[in-house]
Amino acid sequence: MKRRDLLSLAALATLGACSSGTGKPTFSHRLRIPDQAPATTGPDGARQFALTLQTGRSEILPGRSTATWGINGLHLGPVVRVRRGDRVRIAVTNRLPEASTLHWHGLYLPARMDGGPHQMIEPGATWTPEWTVDQPATTSWFHPHPHGRTAMHVYRGVAGLFLVDDPAGPPLPSRYGVDDIPLIVQDKAFDGDGEFTTGGFGGTFGMLGDTVLVNGTAGARFEATTSLVRFRLLNASNARVYRAGFADGRSFRVVATDSGPLARPVTTDRVKISPGERAEIVVAFVPGETVVMDSRGEPARQANDIEEEDFDLLTVVAAGRLAPSPAIPAALGGGPPPVVPPGARVRRFSLSGSEINGRDMDLARIDEVVPAGAHEIWEIDNTTYAHNFHVHDVTFRILDINGAPPPEYQAGPKDTVFIPKKARVRLSISFGKYTDATMPYMYHCHILRHEDRGMMGQFVVVAPGTESQVSRTLATGHHHG
Repeated sequence: MKRRDLLSLAALATLGACSSGTGKPTFSHRLRIPDQAPATTGPDGARQFALTLQTGRSEILPGRSTATWGINGLHLGPVVRVRRGDRVRIAVTNRLPEASTLHWHGLYLPARMDGGPHQMIEPGATWTPEWTVDQPATTSWFHPHPHGRTAMHVYRGVAGLFLVDDPAGPPLPSRYGVDDIPLIVQDKAFDGDGEFTTGGFGGTFGMLGDTVLVNGTAGARFEATTSLVRFRLLNASNARVYRAGFADGRSFRVVATDSGPLARPVTTDRVKISPGERAEIVVAFVPGETVVMDSRGEPARQANDIEEEDFDLLTVVAAGRLAPSPAIPAALGGGPPPVVPPGARVRRFSLSGSEINGRDMDLARIDEVVPAGAHEIWEIDNTTYAHNFHVHDVTFRILDINGAPPPEYQAGPKDTVFIPKKARVRLSISFGKYTDATMPYMYHCHILRHEDRGMMGQFVVVAPGTESQVSRTLATGHHHG
């Protein structure tokens, strides 16, 4: 398997990275920690945020200027942090040269506030969704969702984390930027002038860059000052799959997955995350040590046909003296998987190259109608190369992959699942309370090339007993082939 030490040779030459004596680059650039977005309090008590989508130029490679897009800044976005029970109102202003959206990935909210392709924001316009946060503590995120253009918008840098804190949640490391560290992982390709290469969006999977950025930082280095550090991993790449761990093989504890905390910490030495997936891990360090967080491809590539290479992601340097951290609790508050009721509805989905059940996405077509509060089984049959599957506004548990239970760390609450080539996955899905017969949520592959080509469907959530009254054609919308 071919080794890449984070950066392509061209990027290394630009960085002027020095050698550690092993031929590997020295990671000497301080990890950028995204700012937390400021909030004001509205007259009704709502927490109000302002997010502006904008263009700019960023120095990602030293001495080179790269055209980037960002939110409230030149590249990537701030962290929006709220508490369970907050009323949230967010003014999203689009200063990009084309229409876009901002989708709240992993959050439970009315379909009209979801930020999918039906909530387009024209250049110069402002969209102001609001909702009450009612879900467990979670590491969620936001990104554009314009149909046919999502891959390019995310690749250019429009993405940020949305963190939900739960006052009743477990006591985990929570000092932001000290022992509670976000890690937004994206792969890029640069040309000789330091610009993002945008010619790699075709092919089977679309963009697979040879340079990995963490929080927009190339060659990132983090200085640990505590004995335990909580890393919030987000795969915000267009297509690449990571198996994150440490070069010395150390184990760590997974405490949360996409949609909330696990019931108890799970010890492992690798976590696999495909685009859109998140994992919260707690890692122990000893004074004075240096260790590399890396990604390693599957042994023998048995589960993935996306090109797999090894990458160094982040160097962690522990201070000579580390502040002691409280022990991680044995119980994290995550509940057991909900019991599937007898006779639960089973919906079946077949994935091909860019279609679901033989059809491309049509913004005017409702594919599925679900009663509010339903608990269903969704069977996803992947007939071709690797995909993954994300469902808006839900929590699900992975029942099995090719008949076998998922790894223990993936048995928690999720909203996105990786589906290897020729694999079949069964999901136990709990649907929410928000009803709207004329505004859909989405389900789709989160490999963005596939999503843009049409591997997406729509469902509405309606009052139980009214399913047969729902029109399967929306009054507005257009077909994308």
